[in-house]
Amino acid sequence: MEGIRDLLEAARTNGLVAGRFRGLLHIAIGRSVTKPDGAKLSAGLTWREVANLLKALRFDPELGRELGADPDTLSPRDRERYWYSVIALARVDSADAVAEAEKLLAPLKDLGYVIAPPPGGIVPPARARPTIAKDKPKTEKPEDKPAPGKKKKK
Repeated sequence: MEGIRDLLEAARTNGLVAGRFRGLLHIAIGRSVTKPDGAKLSAGLTWREVANLLKALRFDPELGRELGADPDTLSPRDRERYWYSVIALARVDSADAVAEAEKLLAPLKDLGYVIAPPPGGIVPPARARPTIAKDKPKTEKPEDKPAPGKKKKK
């Protein structure tokens, strides 16, 4: 957990948080972080651990506004719950979060952090091509269908 603490502090100090907060949460929760020499810093944290870190590091609650949270709705004594709610709103497993995290890879690498690729299946699959009606097999025979306005005889 200390490795992610250092990463969060470094990102905040170097101005990497604003506008890419969802991506930073995605990295802290869902990706492995190592040093360039291979020393493992984190294999990902739980939401609660990240919320506790954000509270302990005194991250600006206004960052939650970029994800739709309102910092004025919770008391200052309840910041861990606030950050937990922000993480829930962030949808850290979404394609947007992955895209923001990808933008952070190079700056974080310059700071001495190597971020692993996202776990398999985290990016939504591409949409399948819709099937065309003529490709569907016919299951009903025309004579089995009642004519419009008439009932089928038994």
